[in-house]
Amino acid sequence: MKIAGIILIIASAAIFPGIILRIKSLASGRKGPGILQPLKDIRVLLMKGSVFSETTSIIFQIAPTIALAAVFVAILLVPVANQNAVFAFEGDFVFFAYLLALGKFFTIISALDTGSAFEGMGANREALYSMLVEPAFFILLATFALFTGFTSFSEIMTHFHITGNHFVMIFSILGFYVLIQIAMIENSRVPVDDPKTHLELTMIHEVIILDNSGFDKALIHIGSYLKFAIYGALISSFLVPAGWNMAAQIGLFVGIQVIFAMIIGFLESFRARNKMVKNSQYILTVSAIAVIGFVIVLILTEKL
Repeated sequence: MKIAGIILIIASAAIFPGIILRIKSLASGRKGPGILQPLKDIRVLLMKGSVFSETTSIIFQIAPTIALAAVFVAILLVPVANQNAVFAFEGDFVFFAYLLALGKFFTIISALDTGSAFEGMGANREALYSMLVEPAFFILLATFALFTGFTSFSEIMTHFHITGNHFVMIFSILGFYVLIQIAMIENSRVPVDDPKTHLELTMIHEVIILDNSGFDKALIHIGSYLKFAIYGALISSFLVPAGWNMAAQIGLFVGIQVIFAMIIGFLESFRARNKMVKNSQYILTVSAIAVIGFVIVLILTEKL
């Protein structure tokens, strides 16, 4: 049954970008492409070969594969629909965070490997924003670990709704908000970045994959789609009590993934991208909100 969770995440990743695309099309009054258009684009890229510059090394060639592999391993640590993760151990959320960081690291150094000052600029921004958002994730998980008394994803999700505390709903909403912001920042979406921009002064993620092509670019996009689905799975685990039956768990998991994608679509349709100088302040605000939740838990548990 643990494999079913992996299948659910991969299936969610397959439709996630299409839902975002459809929402943005409808919000702007356009007919737009279908939900499966991103998958068709991936299929086209997978059928193409990759072109490598003579200035790049083996690092550039292996980076997309390592980044995607890191995301796949991270999926094995995420519990889905009342099922424990394939791998679960104390402090596994730390390993989860640094698996995703490993993939990001190789993406960044592959951009630097091209020898392009333009891609170096984007790599610098990507590294900065990842560094700034990292405390928000760890503070949020530390909050839930303190709240439940466990440090494993599976144990935290299982015991979160059975603590008997009246503040569970508040912390569910806190986790929902913070994880959405983290997902958008980590996947370089509005308001921090815009995947559709080609304005040199404001490009971040898109600029660091400019030299990637064909099969390798498909791997990068697949990794991005999977990361969205992973964060959606975490949100689902925080919102849905673990004691509910399997059918309800799966139904709500799918529903939450769809709502998550719709929220991102609406945010990108009606929210402007931040000025570049405002991004650091915005990301640190997400960490500040996570700190507030942590302090509240310290007060509730009489540890402060």
